[in-house]
Amino acid sequence: MVRTELPVAPPEKGCGPVRPSRRAWKRALVLLLVHGLIALHVWHWLASGRTLTPLEPSEAGETLLTGAINAGFVLFVLLILSTLVFGRFFCGWACHVVAYQDACAWLLAKLGLKPRPIRSRLLVFVPFLVAAEMFVLPSVVRGQFFPELSWHLTTDSFWERFPGFWVGTLTLLVCGALVVWFFGAKGFCTYGCPYGAFFRVADRVAPGRIRVTDACEGCGHCTAVCTSNVRVHLEVKEHGMVVDAGCMKCLDCVSSCPKEALYFGFGKLPGSAQRARRSYDFTWAEELLLAGVFLGAAYAFRGLYGLVPLLLAVGLALLVAGLTVVLVRLVTRRELRFQHLVLRSGGRVTVAGGVGVLVALGALAASVHSGLVQWHAREGEAALEAARGAGDAAARAARLAGAAEHLGRASGLGLVPSVELENKLGQVLFTLARVDEAEVHLARAVELDATNRSARVFLARARVSRGEVDEACRLLERVAELDPRDPGLPAALAELLRAAPEHAGGRALAARLAR
Repeated sequence: MVRTELPVAPPEKGCGPVRPSRRAWKRALVLLLVHGLIALHVWHWLASGRTLTPLEPSEAGETLLTGAINAGFVLFVLLILSTLVFGRFFCGWACHVVAYQDACAWLLAKLGLKPRPIRSRLLVFVPFLVAAEMFVLPSVVRGQFFPELSWHLTTDSFWERFPGFWVGTLTLLVCGALVVWFFGAKGFCTYGCPYGAFFRVADRVAPGRIRVTDACEGCGHCTAVCTSNVRVHLEVKEHGMVVDAGCMKCLDCVSSCPKEALYFGFGKLPGSAQRARRSYDFTWAEELLLAGVFLGAAYAFRGLYGLVPLLLAVGLALLVAGLTVVLVRLVTRRELRFQHLVLRSGGRVTVAGGVGVLVALGALAASVHSGLVQWHAREGEAALEAARGAGDAAARAARLAGAAEHLGRASGLGLVPSVELENKLGQVLFTLARVDEAEVHLARAVELDATNRSARVFLARARVSRGEVDEACRLLERVAELDPRDPGLPAALAELLRAAPEHAGGRALAARLAR
């Protein structure tokens, strides 16, 4: 069944007022304590210089790829095992992303903006796709599936794999506030979280579930307070328990039941774990449009400018896909409401609808532009990889020229300079003997990241070719300070000494490295 309109927050209904959850404050306290432990973990690293590796499930990807067993992998395995017994308690009571979404939902509710969840048939498969990219694809690309295992439970580079402040803040804004307002209170959990894909599968066989007694009168209060997009009253009526794997065991439904008919308990699973009949917010044509736009936008945003992490790209792609459907409905319908907004009434686009059109068109334009940047960057990298395997000089030069063209277009189209892109382009141009052009891009890469050793090495080689030996020596001295074993340093220093055999700084650096 398909709703004719996107969800609009309805007035509360049922047998008397819906009783607020008496457990909400306990869950909020637990989530605050989780963040306190995260802060303590960071403090320990800052104070001692070495600490436990990040307790992030994403770190399990590194274990699967390299065999280094870290704390994140251990935690993820324990969480999956616990979910096999208790269900998704971790998601509801200890996940920091759930805390951000709950906080955003609470703030929106205080502003009178309590969004209803949007239900999609196809977007629910996004977490499985993201999980495959995060945990499976790297091993497929490398062709290594069973690496030798070793322990790696502590680290001195704790923050290395985390995004910076601004990217982290944007991730919280997108995956928290915006996705929550657009898709509902647990929107990112439902349509974006790769770890949730594993937990959903494990939850299917968990004996621990929300169950019901004969006191239930089907009032629907449990569904009204559920923030996990679960139709609790229909589930317990059909199966005597909640079988929907989206249930995060937050126990709000148990606490809010006016008859105290719900409880968490263990027992047999139903013979058939089919869900109660569900209604959806999109036609199949709209579902296919959602899926297509999501995939295109995810391609466009993933790793954009070397800044956009996977989960932020997923959140942005979800929003672009949803906005596209809203735009199509704005064009094709006389009446349209979305969440708390009237977008079109009596055939006329409202002010909110006009803003929605501009936002949707801007999001699509940003996606297309980002996709072009990404396509040229990836084509350039592919050509560069092909050049490395070329059998003769002419073929190698042709592929390097192709790489330079694509990387140059990506650099020219980009709105934000990328260290990685500028460095690669500069190195390709230098290899093609286009030294003046190479120097511009290499200098930009060094300016953006003063610790980038390979950019400094090639910039030093470019300066040597132009006779600027003193500047080249200063660049190489800095590389030696960062890492005296840098693989590009000996060749660059040898070029400097061939150009200026008696250069005092170069000879001193060579002597220091020889020791």
